[in-house]
Amino acid sequence: MRIVFDCRYTRFDRHDGISRYTSELVTELSRLHAVTMLISDHRQLAMLPALPWQLVNAPTSIREPLVALRVNRLHPDVVFSPMQTMGSWGRNYRLLLTVHDLIYYRNRTPPRDLPAFIRLLWRFYHLSWWPQRMLLNRADGVVTVSETTRALMLKHRLTRKPITVVPNAAGALGEAAGAGTSVRRTGPATGSLVYMGSFMPYKNVDTLVRALADLPGHDLHLLSRIGDTEKARLQGLVPGARIVFHDGVSDAEYVSLLDSATALVTASLDEGFGIPLVEAMSLGIPVVVSDIPIFREIGGEAALYFEPRDAGGLAAAVHQLDEPGEWAKRSGLAIDQAARYNWADSAQILLRAIRETAQPE
Repeated sequence: MRIVFDCRYTRFDRHDGISRYTSELVTELSRLHAVTMLISDHRQLAMLPALPWQLVNAPTSIREPLVALRVNRLHPDVVFSPMQTMGSWGRNYRLLLTVHDLIYYRNRTPPRDLPAFIRLLWRFYHLSWWPQRMLLNRADGVVTVSETTRALMLKHRLTRKPITVVPNAAGALGEAAGAGTSVRRTGPATGSLVYMGSFMPYKNVDTLVRALADLPGHDLHLLSRIGDTEKARLQGLVPGARIVFHDGVSDAEYVSLLDSATALVTASLDEGFGIPLVEAMSLGIPVVVSDIPIFREIGGEAALYFEPRDAGGLAAAVHQLDEPGEWAKRSGLAIDQAARYNWADSAQILLRAIRETAQPE
């Protein structure tokens, strides 16, 4: 069986969510079965394993609808894409697509790094369910990353095809820091609160900042890249609040900041998974997160929860970690919860889905 893995969403310098999902999953899958990667830029190879590859157009190119004509030359049995928008006109192989979340049906501001015409199409695409149904039903199978998203897909009848949950994990980031060891800690090294994520409106970073008014002993580290206007706006929400803007961090810097933190915090209103939760928990760092279904699924009994727009509730949850023995308890629960998510298991699940997809109906 010939497997082709679409790796064209891999970043050049630092992973985002889909980029890390691609890199970690193709690495583990290649340990189970031979894989050929699709790339759209040679710089992506620095972030991917040393596997056979084929250069094709970028997924945002106007040539994307016809990309299958080039992929056909590889004679694959199954092509797996970590997105649902891969072109399929004229394909002669089985196709497995991925849906990470349904966030943009409720929050229609598209990612800022997309070309203008793609952003326009993005908005139209998310005005109705039928374009998503059309894309998914042309495939032979569908993958998603959580039971929460799978339930939403079933609720909205997004596809007639079988849906397989292939979860995210912490992967190499956690392993580099010795995650998953039996070492249990009794308390945090610093009072730092860490947020890893974008500044899109649905991420609700304002609530994290406002909580600092009731957390004088803590500073908030915002790790992702941020523009000057947004930085000034956030600083103005709580004058004098201790906010550290990192404007992007390496994996090593990220691990170091997490490893010394009191907690990872996020007030997101919507997510498809929550990789930062698993990354923090894998290091034994408690997570304080908004009370939404996906975070209940990922954080389980280990996390502390607050109503998404309740800054006071967030502050109260952080203060709970100051109670005798609470931080150590949450740290231990976090390590146990994170152990449920690993890329080796996810690759096994994906390979089973690929084998099932390869069989004619």
